[in-house]
Amino acid sequence: MPSYLLILIYRISIFIDLFSKSSPLSFNYKLQVVGCLIEHDNKILLCKRKIQPSYGLWTLPAGYMEIGESAAEGASRETQEEANAEVEILAPFAQLDIPLIGQTYVIFLAKLKTPHFSPGVESSECRLFTYDELPFDSLAFSSMLVTLKLYLEDIKVGRPKFHYGVINKRPGTSPSEINAYTLDHHMPS
Repeated sequence: MPSYLLILIYRISIFIDLFSKSSPLSFNYKLQVVGCLIEHDNKILLCKRKIQPSYGLWTLPAGYMEIGESAAEGASRETQEEANAEVEILAPFAQLDIPLIGQTYVIFLAKLKTPHFSPGVESSECRLFTYDELPFDSLAFSSMLVTLKLYLEDIKVGRPKFHYGVINKRPGTSPSEINAYTLDHHMPS
């Protein structure tokens, strides 16, 4: 059985367990998405999705945090899974809540331990983009658009900050409709 199917079956089994009537988490479980914003030689590492939703669109390496790991550990693991890259987590960069779908994104600044990366099971391509090359019209999720825009704003002033915000998606829009949102309660530190 292909490894991506094993990962999918494992993740589905977690959801079934969490949302079963016997689970104490079934009524109030938020999905925590963790990932890394990796800069290398003034370029940012993005992965092209090989899975739905947003198949064929670009994203930072990110995915669901698993039970038993910290947010930073999950971000590092997801980067390994999606980009076959080992990273050193430097600092938290953003927490973005998306109430409409019950998700919280936690994105960390990270650097590559070695300059080696390649597509993992959920990616068809991984690539470093200069700031001017970033594919803003081909990003997978609003959270990635917000994260990258905030990072570029921080670079212009000379230092990254930590950002908190609420992404309010327009009801009825798909994940890949990346401009169908407002960023509310933005609090940079």
